[in-house]
Amino acid sequence: MLRRGPLRSLLRNPRCLLAQPELSVAGPACLSSGGLSLPVHPPRLCCPFPETAVMSARLPASSPPRWQLLLSLLLLGAAPGPRRSAAFYLPGLAPVNFCEEEKKSDECKAEIELFVNRLDSVESVLPYEYTAFDFCQASEGKRPSENLGQVLFGERIEPSPYKFTFNKEETCKLVCTKTYHTEKAEDKQKLEFLKKSMLLNYQHHWIVDNMPVTWCYDVEDGQRFCNPGFPIGCYITDKGHAKDACVINSEFHERDTFYIFNHVDIKIYYHVVETGSMGARLVAAKLEPKSFKHTHIDKTDCSGPPMDISNKASGEIRIAYTYSVSFQEDKNIRWASRWDYILESMPHTHIQWFSIMNSLVIVLFLSGMVAMIMLRTLHKDIARYNQMDSTEDAQEEFGWKLVHGDIFRPPRKGMLLSVFLGSGTQILIMTFVTLFFACLGFLSPANRGALMTCAVVLWVLLGTPAGYVAARFYKSFGGEKWKTNVLLTSFLCPGIVFADFFIMNLILWGEGSSASIPFGTLVAILALWFCISVPLTFIGAYFGFKKNAIEHPVRTNQIPRQIPEQSFYTKPLPGIIMGGILPFGCIFIQLFFILNSIWSHQMYYMFGFLFLVFIILVITCSEATILLCYFHLCAEDYHWQWRSFLTSGFTAVYFLIYAIHYFFSKLQITGTASTILYFGYTMIMVLIFFLFTGTIGFFACFWFVTKIYSVVKVD
Repeated sequence: MLRRGPLRSLLRNPRCLLAQPELSVAGPACLSSGGLSLPVHPPRLCCPFPETAVMSARLPASSPPRWQLLLSLLLLGAAPGPRRSAAFYLPGLAPVNFCEEEKKSDECKAEIELFVNRLDSVESVLPYEYTAFDFCQASEGKRPSENLGQVLFGERIEPSPYKFTFNKEETCKLVCTKTYHTEKAEDKQKLEFLKKSMLLNYQHHWIVDNMPVTWCYDVEDGQRFCNPGFPIGCYITDKGHAKDACVINSEFHERDTFYIFNHVDIKIYYHVVETGSMGARLVAAKLEPKSFKHTHIDKTDCSGPPMDISNKASGEIRIAYTYSVSFQEDKNIRWASRWDYILESMPHTHIQWFSIMNSLVIVLFLSGMVAMIMLRTLHKDIARYNQMDSTEDAQEEFGWKLVHGDIFRPPRKGMLLSVFLGSGTQILIMTFVTLFFACLGFLSPANRGALMTCAVVLWVLLGTPAGYVAARFYKSFGGEKWKTNVLLTSFLCPGIVFADFFIMNLILWGEGSSASIPFGTLVAILALWFCISVPLTFIGAYFGFKKNAIEHPVRTNQIPRQIPEQSFYTKPLPGIIMGGILPFGCIFIQLFFILNSIWSHQMYYMFGFLFLVFIILVITCSEATILLCYFHLCAEDYHWQWRSFLTSGFTAVYFLIYAIHYFFSKLQITGTASTILYFGYTMIMVLIFFLFTGTIGFFACFWFVTKIYSVVKVD
């Protein structure tokens, strides 16, 4: 049994082979290949329980109406339940069948291919391709094509020299031998790169039949942890301290020495199809990394001392890479639920439900406050104002009705506000649609990069609502520079994001990381932006400017009203700072899991929870902004436009503070380049979140102000 302390970084940061630093989608057995990239298999519609097994189920002949089915699937995405849950298959799902060499056919393959993905580490933001290391390379093999999402997140899947035949066991089979002469500069550089990767605990990620090859081991409390990756090797410090995976073997004891895992014992589990004629389906692939010196290269027996590389070693160093493979039938695991054993070692459901309950308490509190204002205070105010209009005391107005002649006065910097609203609308719709598809299972971990591809393509196609909203509000603010408005909507916020992204990409280029975007992909992204998004933004702006300006329920006076001296809590800054606390309180637990999936390479699959938190965030931002807006109007301060945007948008500042705290308290990232990359990408997320939440707050406040001033009688 392994102690948790020495393997703290391994246990707290399991690698996700199938989940790139983007958010992996859907549940453990959700193997749909929907999204916007070419599917590996025809899509399946499923919305699994988080952290539960999934059983296949046929749709009944008399299915309920489609809207009822979709609603049920949405609820299933976040519902607790028994250890098994139902998944709905769409026609055409085609898992791969395997059989022995003599029985192979077009429908039943005998050869099992093993693919290798990029290598990454929790101590560095820089992933590297498999070919960047001096490992055994495949002599031939077709490299799978990557979609846009995979390329953006540095996914690089390559064929490997490890080839298996179904149900044919191999023992200590030699793959290749690598020889290094330390006096040669090229060999020394390769060896130093290998040592550095072991020091930073870089991890292999292998794929068999679109499933991760996992390393499972026992930890404390009787739990078994399955890591979708395994380390290149480990290091014993000059003081004799075993780092990372070196604690698994007592023979790793030489000081200032690296131990490389040059042998793997692979066990492939399969499930025989009920009919028997279709062969078998792979349900799991597990390995155990080992280290052997292989003194007799021509006759490897996988015994003897471990393969050690002293930090001060000189002369010739030979590393032989070998593997053993065995097969075992497992009647308990079905193909549809083959992800479960990986996710069972990440039991976060109870924390997720705590997050949901915490958020719901905040929402109920805010809803109660808003309801009290709407039903009691506002109702009384409106009744009193309307009653006073029929009496001779109409001149003695007070409260929020006093500012009716200034409430819709155009704000300062109306151009910038309208541009932010357009970009925020684009992001809001993109997030909603992406999460909705993710919850329904169209974007699964098996279809790598589908989530990011879907988000980027949606953003490009949503240029029309961005241009329309920006133009509509700019016109209502009395603006006339429509060309400037359209150009800023098209280029300001996307330009800031692209500039940041390009600078980060230059750093990745300089470091030789696989996460650097190829020049051709950058050109393709620019083409999507300039050739599709910008014209669509112009079309939206054309229709926005063509429509009449938004009609307000009250007229605006020519002379602005003087705003009285404000108390401390009704001044803009304290209100803005207070306004972001409650929305952030709803999401900060969920934020931990999202940051883990991005920076610690953990699998994120609870999209039912995330969609629920998204809805709660929208409600909380709206209610908090409406509350503060009402208090400011009662204090006769009618500058609500920018304040409503900044009040809920300030949640992004708390997001930034939390990201800084997460970097110093949770991550083990070292190196200047990795640190710059972390904060560079974080600033992109903060800007997007600022526009997203600020737009929600503005629209909520705009609706509130329009509503209350439309029901009072004004002379």
